Amino acid sequence: MKTGPGLHPLLVLFMAPLAGVLITLSLAPFNLWPAGILSCALYAYLLCTCSVREGIWRSWLFGLGMFGSGVSWVYVSINDYGGAGPVLSTFLIVLFCAGLSLLFQASFGWFYVRFVRALPGGMLVGFPVTWVLSEWLRSWLLTGFPWLYLGYAHIDTPISGWAPIVGVYGLSFICAMTGICLFLAWRSRQAIACTTYAVIVITLWGGGAVLKPIEWVVRGSEQPLSVVIIQPNVPQEHKWDPSWYQPILRQLREASEPWYGADILVWPEAAIPNFYQRARGFLDPIAQRAATNETTLFVGVPFQAEQGGGYYNSVTALGQGAGVYHKQHLVPFGEYVPLEDLLRGLIAFFDLPMSAFSSGPADQPPLRAGPYRVSPSVCYEVVYPEMVARSARNSDLLITVSNDSWFGKSIGPLQHLQMAQMRALENGRYMIRGTNNGVSAIIDQRGQIVARSKQFVEATLKGEVEVMLGNTPFGTFGVTPVIAGCGITLLLMNLMYLGFWREKS
Repeated sequence: MKTGPGLHPLLVLFMAPLAGVLITLSLAPFNLWPAGILSCALYAYLLCTCSVREGIWRSWLFGLGMFGSGVSWVYVSINDYGGAGPVLSTFLIVLFCAGLSLLFQASFGWFYVRFVRALPGGMLVGFPVTWVLSEWLRSWLLTGFPWLYLGYAHIDTPISGWAPIVGVYGLSFICAMTGICLFLAWRSRQAIACTTYAVIVITLWGGGAVLKPIEWVVRGSEQPLSVVIIQPNVPQEHKWDPSWYQPILRQLREASEPWYGADILVWPEAAIPNFYQRARGFLDPIAQRAATNETTLFVGVPFQAEQGGGYYNSVTALGQGAGVYHKQHLVPFGEYVPLEDLLRGLIAFFDLPMSAFSSGPADQPPLRAGPYRVSPSVCYEVVYPEMVARSARNSDLLITVSNDSWFGKSIGPLQHLQMAQMRALENGRYMIRGTNNGVSAIIDQRGQIVARSKQFVEATLKGEVEVMLGNTPFGTFGVTPVIAGCGITLLLMNLMYLGFWREKS
């Protein structure tokens, strides 16, 4: 049985997952950005003449390659810290990746082949538009899993000049269209067609290069602010062990002691393994010491709710700073358990420490560091482009605290860092990233890392940040123009198709 012109089923079984793996290779820590473009070209080839059923199957295989290579690091948290064991952990990861592929990638193949491919410009424009809408769907459906976006590979390429205007989704569109142009040029092999596709690619990439030097924001302070990030490297298996509580507090106090006097001092997510209300005896004297030295101390610490008995994963500003922020986007199974009544108690993974957090409200004000407004995000939240943009437009600095210890020596923490870089670039803001075991980093308004720590070591990272004023176009409007533009483009393509069909009838 043939699955398409010249494509044997065994070739499909090899090519489709390989095309998915190429997306992972384009991202951190591999950073082989041409691989993402090649992935789109191969994927377009796989879907160019197949049936709807074949498109679903090939897209599911593509997704298996992409998610299997790109997010299987979740295995570390399930096996090493969730106590599920290698066999069950492997089964759960296979189920997880297969489910993501079915929900997002197989649906992409079905929709594209069934409704888009035959439209005018169905491949050249329809493929990248549908790809972007699929990525956007991943950002909110079932609380969202906005990982492995094509655009993240291009922080350092010429098209990064577009990021302050169109964000990561716009870069994904450009990357996908570049791949489509390569495929269509290869398929056509006619001078006029190849010239047309070359002009499109040169315009997109050349436009990015022209835009890259533009300063969308301006410096808002005469002197940079000094920043010190404490990276304690507390082993995850000891984090919530009561016998480690006092040693953890002692380590944080001693590591911070030389640095009161810095403008900003940062402790990572859940640095205090106790509720803020119960840790006041430790935190209040430190807050007073920070205030005396005109230092703002940002602390990741759980908060008990004032009413209702719930608790939040939070970050608070002490000393010269003010405010508390409660995390809004919680990690399924890590911070809350879906279908809790059914799953609690089945295996240790569903009973991880502090896995019953409540979501914070959506309208929280920025934190304060002296006179400056600081947009906070806790761990996973920094991967949501719209959420960070909404908060950043009313802030002078970005800060994110995280604990990537859950993912060990996998590629997950380095992907996470790359996404934080993109948020800084999109919004034209310095980003301060404090983590438990790395990578802690200071990222400038162009998404470039100006200081970073090593992983898996206790470290103190020192550097400076600039306060930036004004907003980038993306910071002002968020993802709405790109997503609306993709939706309108599909609508216009359908109207053109209907008009052409009626004329022929």
